[in-house]
Amino acid sequence: MRTYSKPQSMIPCSECNIGQMHKTSVTYFTWLNDQMITVPDFPAWVCDICGKREYDHEALNQLALLLHPVSEYHSSISSNTNQKEKEHGQAHISPQK
Repeated sequence: MRTYSKPQSMIPCSECNIGQMHKTSVTYFTWLNDQMITVPDFPAWVCDICGKREYDHEALNQLALLLHPVSEYHSSISSNTNQKEKEHGQAHISPQK
């Protein structure tokens, strides 16, 4: 993932080593469960020679938060952990104060 403070700087392509990566907007495709999600105007770095795409790290993080909110993520982790503890006969006991 590329993150640079100067979007107009010349960044060599790590794939072809000939082209230059330029920041532009593309359509991003991903799967959420069994549904395809498309995001228009998604920021990415694209090589002007080979076409390699590297998506903007910050934009990917923001999209992940939209598709998988933190509270949903943490509740699924804790329910999975509790289920595994029950299956293995382990119980989490809080220290007494």
